Amino acid sequence: MTSASATATKARATAPAVQDAPTAPTATSTAHDAGLLLLRVVLGLTVAAHGVQKLFGWFDGGGITGTGHFFTASGYPAGETMAVVAGLTETLGGLALAVGLLTPLAGAAVLGTMINAAAVHGPGAFFAPKGMEYELLLAVAAAALTLSGPGRFAVDRLLPVPALRNHRLALGAQALALGVVLAAVTLLVRS
Repeated sequence: MTSASATATKARATAPAVQDAPTAPTATSTAHDAGLLLLRVVLGLTVAAHGVQKLFGWFDGGGITGTGHFFTASGYPAGETMAVVAGLTETLGGLALAVGLLTPLAGAAVLGTMINAAAVHGPGAFFAPKGMEYELLLAVAAAALTLSGPGRFAVDRLLPVPALRNHRLALGAQALALGVVLAAVTLLVRS
């Protein structure tokens, strides 16, 4: 014979896990999602603006040729190719962050680009104009969005991909690892 409490404990242990049912948004969760939206839009559009400086020379940017010379002077091979890669990464990654599309990958792309930008400025100074504080701030903000997810006000929530609709920390951590690895590979080709 078994006791009633032992039977109840055994039943709970063998019962399938029930997923939490979605709950109605609260004022706190709405404020949280609005904060993530604001961070995504400002960060994403800022990074995208830097990308179009590289690609098209907009906003007093160097365009592909000028940015290519900068990359060559900074030790990267094929400066113009690197300018296109950086420009596309910043533009597409920034715009994707702004709208909350493929947020883990967009955040990882921005993080990787900012790691390279910080490395170019070097460890000699922290504060602008010669320091890396700006790149560090952008990198950390991108990493935070990659880990936290985009919030409810994002295109990711409309996609038929459960991993994006219901963001998990593990997905963000994997995306961050990918961004760091790709940044390191890019830095290894720099002389």
